[in-house]
Amino acid sequence: GFESIYTGVDLSGWVVPEGSRDHWRANDWKLSYDGKSKAEEKHLWTEKSYEDFILICDWRWTEKPSKREFPIVLPNGDYAKNGQGKRLTEELPAAGDSGIFLRGNTKSQVNIWNWSIGSGEVYGYRNDEKNAPEIRAALTPRIKADNAIGKWNRFIITLIGDKLTVKLNGIIVIENAALPGIPAMGPIGLQHHGDPIEFASVYIKNL
Repeated sequence: GFESIYTGVDLSGWVVPEGSRDHWRANDWKLSYDGKSKAEEKHLWTEKSYEDFILICDWRWTEKPSKREFPIVLPNGDYAKNGQGKRLTEELPAAGDSGIFLRGNTKSQVNIWNWSIGSGEVYGYRNDEKNAPEIRAALTPRIKADNAIGKWNRFIITLIGDKLTVKLNGIIVIENAALPGIPAMGPIGLQHHGDPIEFASVYIKNL
């Protein structure tokens, strides 16, 4: 019941603005991005819209990692702070930031990054203190399941109604978490964040 939404030949099925054509590229079985789109809309969106679905998407970083400072996120979604209320940070190897947008909504982004919290969280909701504590906690990964930088990773993302489950490399990191206010239907997006990344094996099944 799955259909491929990346042909491996070209970017048919995706909206590629003129300023993105040399940056989002079909590279045989890999969908490559150099992080340097010049288009006004730099994210890559599917032409089709989707309602309830299971999405399979492989991804890997292609940049050589460097040390960067990142906030420490607690299991409940809050930031760790010192006695003066300042956020605590830690130095980690990092190669970039990206993500997968769900139903045309940039707030509903399944993050891909190098924080110790791990990929799979939904930053736009987890970081919104207007959301109830239980919503923010549920959208915080249970465990960091990322493979080493440069290795391939696989997301299996299931969205039914406003409930999201994310499996990363065979491990459930987000389970049946609510995304209040997410649109009922919309396209899938691959995020531009100025960093090079590769995607592959992009399949979707309508539910």
